[in-house]
Amino acid sequence: MSDRHIRVESLLRELVAEFIQREANTDPLITVTRTSTSPDYRRVTIFFTTIPEGKEAAALIFLKRYGGELRGYIKRKSDLKIVPYLDFMVDYGERHRQHIDDIAREIADGDKK
Repeated sequence: MSDRHIRVESLLRELVAEFIQREANTDPLITVTRTSTSPDYRRVTIFFTTIPEGKEAAALIFLKRYGGELRGYIKRKSDLKIVPYLDFMVDYGERHRQHIDDIAREIADGDKK
């Protein structure tokens, strides 16, 4: 992956997180975990998780409903030549990682007793 590609993904992740912070309710709390940008920069997938768990559907509805406004926000706040089409996905990999961490913590706590 090129440096430019990494910079664009980072910029998009930050701008999407700012937009969500300003526009979304805090129930559920939506966290942008990562982005994946196509090689031609025309599509980006925004991966997210929610707190509490189980509110992903509501968050996905919000993100899709405000996708157009989010693209406008990215256009205003960045100097990207191409404002990509945005797609949103729940980051189940991150959710599984958190679950594994919880299990490991429980095992470690059980060993201490």
